[in-house]
Amino acid sequence: MEYTKKLVYLSNQWYNDGLKKANIRDLSGAIISLKKSLQYNRDNIAARNLLGLVYYGRGEVAEALVEWIISKNIKTHGNIANYYLKKVQESTTELETVDQAVKKYNQCLLYCQQGGEDLAAIHLKKVISAHPTFLKAYQLLALLYIQTGQYAKARQLIRKAHRLDSTNEITLRYMHELKQLHIEKAAKLKAENAQTVSYNLGNETIIQPVSATLKDNASLLTILNIVIGIIVGAAVVWFLAVPTMRQKMNAKTNKEVIVYSEQIAALESELDLKAKELEGYKAESSATAEEKEVAKATQNSYETLVTAIQHYNNANYSRSKLVTELLSIKKASLGTVGQKTYDEMTKDVFAKECEELYPQAKASYEVLNYPRALQLLESIVAMDEKYEKGEALYMLMDIYRARGEKDKAQAKLDRIIALFPDTDIAKKASEKMKSTE
Repeated sequence: MEYTKKLVYLSNQWYNDGLKKANIRDLSGAIISLKKSLQYNRDNIAARNLLGLVYYGRGEVAEALVEWIISKNIKTHGNIANYYLKKVQESTTELETVDQAVKKYNQCLLYCQQGGEDLAAIHLKKVISAHPTFLKAYQLLALLYIQTGQYAKARQLIRKAHRLDSTNEITLRYMHELKQLHIEKAAKLKAENAQTVSYNLGNETIIQPVSATLKDNASLLTILNIVIGIIVGAAVVWFLAVPTMRQKMNAKTNKEVIVYSEQIAALESELDLKAKELEGYKAESSATAEEKEVAKATQNSYETLVTAIQHYNNANYSRSKLVTELLSIKKASLGTVGQKTYDEMTKDVFAKECEELYPQAKASYEVLNYPRALQLLESIVAMDEKYEKGEALYMLMDIYRARGEKDKAQAKLDRIIALFPDTDIAKKASEKMKSTE
């Protein structure tokens, strides 16, 4: 009992620390503290809901939804997560915008790996415009600007990223690098100015290197002013060479920055939602291997459910792909709320898909095209075992019987008898199996 109280105390302590950090926009620090809070007490609703808000504040909407759905499953009533989910779900347009922004960001990472930094920069601007709180998009675009020597633009983006999350490690690292580059650039500029002298000719400023003779004998400046008109043409030529000089200088500076391009790969790994783990289950010292497997199944099911909800609200998304996603979810691992959401979606999606596939399956069955019929009927039965009052199961059983796969045929017969006891379909199926014996 004392052990349990201690865990709750530590969980609340880390939650308070996370709350303090979140209030000062230390979102990275808040995430670390709140995850530790959930390690000690996975049922800490306040910590889980706040973690969702922190993720949302960084533009990571999918991660926020996962936390709120888990929270709602733990405590159905009187949970502020219900309000958060309702607000997000009411704005389907926003969810679709975020989904597209994440997809474009992932594509930009591929562009960077393939040497298409210019194309990546163009798309990242669109990502930021559509999703202004997407921290990782700001960081990646800033990195690209650093690589190409566009330091002013990089600083502007990093300042925005810093306002979103004041202690993010990547943001602070980029700020440091930009500061160092600024110091180096200022030192080089100072050194160059010490080696030149300027002359005014009307509205034009002529910059001329200082020779040893000029330093030693200032009287020559007077002579130089007299013949300045003669050397105007030479000065023009000299100015034409300045861009080339500047390019060389920038190229040298850029070489010092290229090493940071390797951080693109790190950014890619950070974005992957599927790598996110339920810390609470892993932290419990008493958790068995079986409990961890259940936790993992729950995590995967909730994450897939969140993705399926987004695709369900997308009118252009393929229904067959959505069916595949829904079938991969283990309904039993979901809580009451999750199962209710799952049932509402599958009732609509599965019914439409079965209605489309069944005529094709029946036609293939009647012309003895068993491979095609088998594929379609397996899909139908996976969605609804009782479809057409057992006719789908019956045809599936008969195909396995005709192919000589007796074990599979018997398994389907057993399901028919269990689902439709003392019915015509059960009698017909039994007689069919007996005819082959």
